[in-house]
Amino acid sequence: MSGADPVDQQRLAGAVLVVNAGSSSLKYQLVDPDTAEVFADGLAERIGESAPVITHTAFGVERVVTEPVADHLAAIAVVVRLMRESGLDLRAAGLSAVGHRVVHGGRSFHAPTVITEKVRSEIERIAPLAPLHNPPNLIGIDAVTELLPEVPQVAVFDTAFFHDLPDAAATYALDAQVAAEHGVRRYGFHGTSHQYVSRRAAEFLGRPDGQLRQIVLHLGNGASASAIDGGRAVDTSMGMTPLEGLVMGTRTGDIDPGIAFQLHRVGGMSVDQLDRLYNKGSGLYGLCGDNDFRTVLQRRSDGDAAADLAYRVYVHRLRHYIGAYLVELGGVDAITFTAGVGENAAPVRADALAGMEAFGIAIDPDRNAVRSKESRRISTDDSAVAVLVVPTNEELEIARQAAGVVRG
Repeated sequence: MSGADPVDQQRLAGAVLVVNAGSSSLKYQLVDPDTAEVFADGLAERIGESAPVITHTAFGVERVVTEPVADHLAAIAVVVRLMRESGLDLRAAGLSAVGHRVVHGGRSFHAPTVITEKVRSEIERIAPLAPLHNPPNLIGIDAVTELLPEVPQVAVFDTAFFHDLPDAAATYALDAQVAAEHGVRRYGFHGTSHQYVSRRAAEFLGRPDGQLRQIVLHLGNGASASAIDGGRAVDTSMGMTPLEGLVMGTRTGDIDPGIAFQLHRVGGMSVDQLDRLYNKGSGLYGLCGDNDFRTVLQRRSDGDAAADLAYRVYVHRLRHYIGAYLVELGGVDAITFTAGVGENAAPVRADALAGMEAFGIAIDPDRNAVRSKESRRISTDDSAVAVLVVPTNEELEIARQAAGVVRG
């Protein structure tokens, strides 16, 4: 859509540009927070590397751009240009805000926050809690500050939804003084998704979320579970870092802490090597050499033993958390699957909840087999517990939270 006529600026007034900056990537979306209309979105990959690629879609028309992109500032500049060439002039659009996904808010931030120099400094101060995530998030904030200085920026934190976990759920049985000194506690992640999906599940069921006991299962390359009682998160599987909990694409999830001591003392592995092993060389990838769940399922159906074991370990851990949260909540009204695996892998949903009829949980095989981008119920009509598939939309949630703060 290069060279397109400018879009009526009134359509863009109040829109939010959502930015999610990774270490070498930049995901973005221009969305109306009130109507959920997406004007444009895209992904810049391999920023600062030899062959960067930006995939930009506006009004259903996709462009793939390959040109030198030295850093995030350059990437944002390309995004602004591509928007303008699509008829979307960000500088003249009257944007209400730029909403940034910031992974870790520590104990400092528990709500969407307008970014000031003081706020930026605090995000930088707590960056050691998320050394792989917060620094790139800050780079995105700085790039937008330079290129769109007149637009308010809002940080929306992955950890915010879990800020008020009960003390018993948030506290590790570590020396209390050591924990306090180093900020060690359960923070939880994927909070924006869990918050959005739990609210959408309540809307789908036609009930206030304040009346529901829910388990939300965000299953993607990163995966997490949450227990939500009356709209408030009371537990979640990820911990001080996104490493704890469910088996993930390349992350271990729960693991005996003593394994690190063994691998260091006997295996001679350094802290950095362990970090890489736990975060990038484990999970499904470590078990069978593939972290793409579609490939794992295909290999399993072809009789591959390693893929079969990886799948069974994955489902075992998932059932472990579902069972724990059923007890913790004292029963459940809804279980909701979301994210790439949760929304698309019917076998995972069926196996995760198999044999739970005694708990009022029964999946309808035909409903479960349906593929759709819409929210849907996959449990039987007589299942006491509603089992749902609800597509997540973190960008819309970030946009709405950012707009809400700016508008007051």
